[in-house]
Amino acid sequence: MSSAAQQAPAPSPKNDLAMAEELLQKQFGSEFKILVNFPPMIADLDGDGGDDIVLAATAKNPLMDSAERHYKVIDPYYGFFGVGDPKITSTFSSTDPQTTAYVLAIIHGSGDKAWKAGEPKAKFVVINLPFKQLAVKHLQLRKKQVYAIYAVENSADEATSVIYFDGKKYKYEPMGSALH
Repeated sequence: MSSAAQQAPAPSPKNDLAMAEELLQKQFGSEFKILVNFPPMIADLDGDGGDDIVLAATAKNPLMDSAERHYKVIDPYYGFFGVGDPKITSTFSSTDPQTTAYVLAIIHGSGDKAWKAGEPKAKFVVINLPFKQLAVKHLQLRKKQVYAIYAVENSADEATSVIYFDGKKYKYEPMGSALH
């Protein structure tokens, strides 16, 4: 058999989205639907040496399956401004009706299978982060670098913000506005 025949086909974006949708449904439930314009992002967000995954999605009611599916709904965005209780902030409406239901589903992996494990280490749903673009990059925190989720917000000034895991919880920080 030739070496070309032994190689697995390169994953296509369509396959990635199908895998992401399947993972999202399995880990978070039927309330969640993948956002097709945002590919899955993989990085070690919690600093434990294992890969974690971030999935951009929509959710009609992210609190509904949280106990049954063992994930925590968090709101670092409004938490930064003093009201971080998702039971309260999930009722806030976005200024952009198209992005009202946008969430980030984050799976912290552990062990050899990392985020692919049947029972992940932790699962989070981030609500109310106003994003139109996302990227996972390094963030300098004091003397160490951590992976963080950068968002170009869907605001008039296209502000950039970041959320990162500080070892205990996810925190939000505004980074500034785009220069026009």
